[in-house]
Amino acid sequence: MREELVRLKNDIDTLIANLESNDFFTPGDDLIIGSSTSEVLGHHIGKNSSIEVAEILFEAFLEAAEKHDVNLMFQGCEHINRAVTMEYETAQSKGCRPVNVIPHSQAGGSLSEYAYKHLRHPVVVEYVEADKGVDIGQTLIGMHLRHVAVPLRTEQKQVGNANVTVAFTRPKLIGGPRARY
Repeated sequence: MREELVRLKNDIDTLIANLESNDFFTPGDDLIIGSSTSEVLGHHIGKNSSIEVAEILFEAFLEAAEKHDVNLMFQGCEHINRAVTMEYETAQSKGCRPVNVIPHSQAGGSLSEYAYKHLRHPVVVEYVEADKGVDIGQTLIGMHLRHVAVPLRTEQKQVGNANVTVAFTRPKLIGGPRARY
């Protein structure tokens, strides 16, 4: 397992370096992270949660968020309706109302559980409209992205054994043939 965790740390560091080289992080933006630690380890989603994997992912994204002044959000699994764990201050600034649930590995997932235990003042909210997202293991973060989501292709296509999908959002284009953008 130790060797797997070292490889995972290298994968996530490479992914974050890819994101930095693409100017992905913008100060003040909301970044939602969804991850199946089971998929990262090569198992079916929800079948082999790992707090050790969650710790590696959380710490790497927390470091990047602090470096780039980004608001981190962590999507839970379907058993808590993909609710989002974040800092209380972020929820307040976005007008999000907390819901009453505490994520854990069997309902929320290991990453949400770890985030809830390690954020300064965690809350869980039902819905957000994040500016950007990273989905590790096909956790379906799209429901929490602002319209219009645009995929970002990165060199790092996997973290561990899980596929990675990255997206940013842009304002909607409105108008007709006379409109200028």
